[in-house]
Amino acid sequence: MSTATTEKNTPKVVGPAEWLAARKEFLKKEKELVHLRDKLSRQRRELPWQRVEKSYTFEGAHGAQSLADLFDGRTQLVIYHFMFGPGWKEGCPSCSFLADSFDGMTLHLAQRDTSFVAISRASWPEIEAFKKRMGWKFTWLSSFGTDFNYDFHVSFTKDEMTSGKAFYNYATMSFPSEEGPGASVFYRQENEIFHTYSTFARGLDAFLQTYNFLDLTPKGRDEDSLSFPMAWIRHHDRYPDGKMVDIKKLTKTSA
Repeated sequence: MSTATTEKNTPKVVGPAEWLAARKEFLKKEKELVHLRDKLSRQRRELPWQRVEKSYTFEGAHGAQSLADLFDGRTQLVIYHFMFGPGWKEGCPSCSFLADSFDGMTLHLAQRDTSFVAISRASWPEIEAFKKRMGWKFTWLSSFGTDFNYDFHVSFTKDEMTSGKAFYNYATMSFPSEEGPGASVFYRQENEIFHTYSTFARGLDAFLQTYNFLDLTPKGRDEDSLSFPMAWIRHHDRYPDGKMVDIKKLTKTSA
């Protein structure tokens, strides 16, 4: 998952009047962005839907569940496609970075007729063990043995990875991992389920609450000198050891 780069500027120190004038001028741009985001959100809600024709069965803490079961009696469902493949030692650190905020929002989403779950291709025992380690409570299920991840373009075969034919973020490309991050939205109407939206890569920025706060600071995300933008991120129980994460080490064999 890539993120924005940060341009370093030498700060200009000014008095209160000039500071306020500059801040109010910048506020105009912020308001333009807010209004544009509102417009895009409305247009997103107006996008066409796609009927989900295939049946999927997932495994979780309550046994086998269908896609319809995941709505938990509500009409809307948001699924986070968590990068965690079969045989991986642990889930993706960047996805874990996002997941640290999931427990807090799930209750609030439910008040707006929306259920939330995470889904990975790792087996349920692998997910359960990692979830326990991380202390998370949100619903997380395994799609192991199903086409779900492949159908929603967040898992890739070895041939797709090496041939540059992986379809990710609505384009065909080479992809460095067998799993990719994403989020998909579904709507249930009586006995029918519709896929209404999916987003990937930088489209997941809105989920990154820590980044949203860092973007307010003078140093921003401060990642320009790193080997890749999210190289500083560890699982929240690994920060004290001083080791950087390497996604290649998460898989059974190196790419």
